[in-house]
Amino acid sequence: MPRMIRIFDTTLRDGEQSPGASMNVEEKVLVAKQLARLNVDVIEAGFAYSSPGDFEAVHRIGCEVEGPIICSLARAKPEDIDRAWEALKDAPRRRIHTFLSASDIHLKYQFRLTREEALQRAVAMVQHARGYVDDVEFSPMDATRADLSYLCEVVEAVIEAGAGTVNIPDTVGYTTPQEFGRIIRTLKERVPNIERAIISVHCHNDLGLAVANSMAAILAGAGQVECTINGIGERAGNASLEEIVMGLRVRKDFYQADTQIRTEEISKTSRLVSNVTGMVVQPNKAIVGANAFAHTSGIHQDGLLKEKSTYEIMRPESIGLTQSRLVMGKLSGRHAFREELARLGYSLSDEELQEAFDRFKRLADQKRELFEEDLEAIVSHAASKVPERFSLRALHVESGLHRVPTATVELNVDGQVIQKTGTGDGPVDAVYRTIASITATKSQLRAYIVKAITGGTDAQGEVSVRVEQDGETVTGHGSDTDIIVASAQAYLNALNKLASVLERKAKSGEKVQLC
Repeated sequence: MPRMIRIFDTTLRDGEQSPGASMNVEEKVLVAKQLARLNVDVIEAGFAYSSPGDFEAVHRIGCEVEGPIICSLARAKPEDIDRAWEALKDAPRRRIHTFLSASDIHLKYQFRLTREEALQRAVAMVQHARGYVDDVEFSPMDATRADLSYLCEVVEAVIEAGAGTVNIPDTVGYTTPQEFGRIIRTLKERVPNIERAIISVHCHNDLGLAVANSMAAILAGAGQVECTINGIGERAGNASLEEIVMGLRVRKDFYQADTQIRTEEISKTSRLVSNVTGMVVQPNKAIVGANAFAHTSGIHQDGLLKEKSTYEIMRPESIGLTQSRLVMGKLSGRHAFREELARLGYSLSDEELQEAFDRFKRLADQKRELFEEDLEAIVSHAASKVPERFSLRALHVESGLHRVPTATVELNVDGQVIQKTGTGDGPVDAVYRTIASITATKSQLRAYIVKAITGGTDAQGEVSVRVEQDGETVTGHGSDTDIIVASAQAYLNALNKLASVLERKAKSGEKVQLC
């Protein structure tokens, strides 16, 4: 019987720390519901103290998402832990995850604490969290650069104080598989009360070793892995959930371990997170990349035609890559649309359903057939709604060889209709310059990404943009069979998000810096 490894998903917390990957509350709830369908054990829903938006996300996910334990991160400070409890208190299954550094370099230069002071604070804050919840996790941050004897001392003390999970973070992606495995084995050998807690690991990918280090830790006895969908996260990212899960599933014979993950939901979850964050999955990404099950070599193709196992170590169906079953068109009704969404695992409010159905009907007039990927794009758009200060009413573009690209844009701005005409280096540039002129935005466009949602010349084009102003970065999305229209939608979606974020920031005062 394989040992079951807990999957602690931190896509909504550490994953969101990827530059430009911020999500609004509705998007976080949508992703959390999909993570529940994926059957992760723990969802780290956010850092409740960091902002009102994160607090609301943690609270709503705790109330609305059934199945996984819902967790909030909290620094080793009473006010952080109090705020985490306020966000989590209505959740039926809840965890407070508190942390403080253990490495001398962090304690000396960042926290200005001695080892003894840090140890005392860690114990006190675990006890404080236990006053609220039975399930407390503690992380000695930068553990892989800490003195090993001191790390053992900290782990023993926080377990004694009531931590049921002790997470060993490779915060800066510094360690190697052999070294990390030795650290985990040493903890199991030298910490006398280690059997009273689950050892977790949280690895970053700065040297490209996050998954390898996590797998080495599992071999050494770790019982929980902290990871993210598509490996997104701070700097070079985190250990990739799909790679951890399928690595254990395919090589169960070697690791003698498995997870409770419903792997058939992996592909859908990957696409949703990519759509919501605007972070495109590289084609050669393991498990979920576009090329992961593509075979070009004649030798490989010959082998596959004779026996799939010659060049495929897992079936595409095992991660949900089945042939699209949905073929719907303009004659499909609202009931069939709702039922198809339910089959795909989506549950929308009446208002969201009506908006999604309206978009579906408009798209059905443009496309002969609609597929699952089209529906997922429609649903993710419905869930990412923000108050619309700016909305597109009309768009006309002229462009061509030896012609100056010109765009005429008509927007509804705070209830007032404004039309302007402008030029640019290309049709999209002309549209964006004209929108910027109408909205008087001071933001800077940092990224513009286009991809096709499905195949064929009538495929929806999906555009993601990243916009920055006053230190705030947001991602906007748009999809349409007309790529210029999709581009305008994405830019306006980003500007609406930015307006909402800046307004909320102005009301809430100074924002806490995430650690």
